[in-house]
Amino acid sequence: GTQGEAFFGDCFSVMALRSVLRVHSRGGVLGTGRSATRTFSSGAAGAARRIKLYDTTLRDGTQGEGISLSLHDKLAIAERLDDMGFDYIEGGYPLSNEKDVAFFEQVRRLSLRHATVAAFGMTRRKGISASNDEGMLALLRSEAEVCTIVGKTWDFHVRDVLRVSLEENLEMIADSVGFVAASGRRVVYDAEHFFDGFLANQEHALATLRAAAAAGAESIALCDTNGGTMPAEVERLVRVAVEAVGPAVSVQVHCHNDCALAVANSLAAVSAGASVVQGTINGIGERCGNADLVSIAACLALKSGGAYSLLTPQSVPRLTELSRYVDDVANLTPNNGAPFVGRSAFAHKGGMHAHAMALAPESYEHLPPDTVGNTRRVLVSELSGKSNIAALTSTHGVVDSEVTKAVLAEVQRREALGYQYEAADASFALVVSKAMRNFTPHFKRIRYQVEVSGYGSIRHGSNTYARSAVDASHMEYERSEATVKLALPGGGYMHEVAEGNGPVAALDAALRKALEPTYPNLQDLHLTDYKVRVVRLPEGGAAGAEGGGAAPLHTVIAGTASAIRVIIDSRDRATAETFSTVGVGTNIIEASWRALVDAFEYKLSRDDAVWAQLEGHEPEAVEAGDVEARFAADWKTGRSVQRPANARHAAAQPQPPPPPFEAR
Repeated sequence: GTQGEAFFGDCFSVMALRSVLRVHSRGGVLGTGRSATRTFSSGAAGAARRIKLYDTTLRDGTQGEGISLSLHDKLAIAERLDDMGFDYIEGGYPLSNEKDVAFFEQVRRLSLRHATVAAFGMTRRKGISASNDEGMLALLRSEAEVCTIVGKTWDFHVRDVLRVSLEENLEMIADSVGFVAASGRRVVYDAEHFFDGFLANQEHALATLRAAAAAGAESIALCDTNGGTMPAEVERLVRVAVEAVGPAVSVQVHCHNDCALAVANSLAAVSAGASVVQGTINGIGERCGNADLVSIAACLALKSGGAYSLLTPQSVPRLTELSRYVDDVANLTPNNGAPFVGRSAFAHKGGMHAHAMALAPESYEHLPPDTVGNTRRVLVSELSGKSNIAALTSTHGVVDSEVTKAVLAEVQRREALGYQYEAADASFALVVSKAMRNFTPHFKRIRYQVEVSGYGSIRHGSNTYARSAVDASHMEYERSEATVKLALPGGGYMHEVAEGNGPVAALDAALRKALEPTYPNLQDLHLTDYKVRVVRLPEGGAAGAEGGGAAPLHTVIAGTASAIRVIIDSRDRATAETFSTVGVGTNIIEASWRALVDAFEYKLSRDDAVWAQLEGHEPEAVEAGDVEARFAADWKTGRSVQRPANARHAAAQPQPPPPPFEAR
């Protein structure tokens, strides 16, 4: 667990600041880490029942909006699923596209240890024998050990979509399953719309299951294709299906999430006798998605009282890793609110919660975060009490209760002005550093100016459109230019101008142009994401001031107040760290400036501490009353710029402060 790593002015590991808001689930100020895991079923006495997981991320998952996986992506995910111990990996539909054909060719070259690869297909077409149906032949050409064949169970679909009789539908199912099984493949029959079909025509729905079982299917999947069935109904109908097909054929369940019940329905099906659960990683898929196998695995492994076993013994603590890996490969933004594995799954914001967590973690957590590979986080906000702040500041070596109170007061004041620190770990770290009186600014703003010029789409001297312009509202050329004038320690000044692709990029470029000659380590800092939103504030909050109450940060207009909040994500190339900073202002440029300055100062202050560690001494402690004298001394002597600022420049000799800009 975190043991109060020192902060900026103290010696610390570079990696320690990767998670300035993270508090681990063992040891430290958060208590003993005792578990209060609750279970949804005790299960039958005796040995745990084995539940197999059938992953269809590579096929059903890619039907989700905005989701596309390359061949390389699919193979990489397949290897990871196999490493986790998944029982089945459905690779795709070999008749639909060349990429899926190539997948089945190349997956055979992988050394899979646990998983069986399945190919997906449909029953033969009407009026064509299975041996002459191209879909059936494509399944065999895939050489997949398991072939999953989907067929119609709902009489409405049989009559109105397939346009065949109920009898011919049964023949299509039996012919298709029988042909593939006779070719030496294991067959799973997917009973599409089973639950809707059963309620519409119970006799035909059960007849389709019996036809598939009699033809050689080793397993039958009951599909809640429309995602509208309730858990109690799922449990009842699964029991009916298990009895109908007999013990020789296993029953699977395949649920969609249109009523936000896919996980609950899958668990209900397992309770009723299903032994295989189909789904996707993170629940990705068409419409509202599929059953989330990550949540299902966690529930079955950790909430069943030992009634079920699945995956491999080492897999459940790696569920968070798997979830984020698939999001990364699929280029998806992780769902912070995802159960078990989301970044917010074990995040605590209310002060009362944090206080209780410090005494007993199980008071507000249903299981220890590390059982699924996640971590506990204590958030900072206007809702925070001293317990939240104490937990967070302890990670920076803060033990003084007065400093904790000062941080809490500052956070609450700033959040009333529109700031938010939950997603701005680096900005919060700077707040703590300033409260500890060990922060020295590396530069100060004298002024900046940003100009945006647009050249219209009408050609000069004519009424014709430029060919590159869409219409008169579009600019043929846009130019953003920023000018900054900064004061540096030791009395120097920098006055620079730069252009950029937009006003914020121009401002960033001008800042770098002014600062990199003095702080070359800023070349390692890269902006990776930028988010902006308008924040509406109550009039009371708008009257606050930035920086000691000198000037109002926001202006009340017509009885309302608003502010612009900008969050910038940055990456330090030298350490591979990522961090976020926040800025708030009356306009987007000022808000962006403040977020940029925090990012630069965080990087430089952290590097100062690393340099102090390399020099082999602790930075001096500063009493609260001496902080202004410390600032003045640093700015007079230029001490902050007399040493290289990170390990990459450790071999460089200390440089004197630059001369004033006018002298240069």
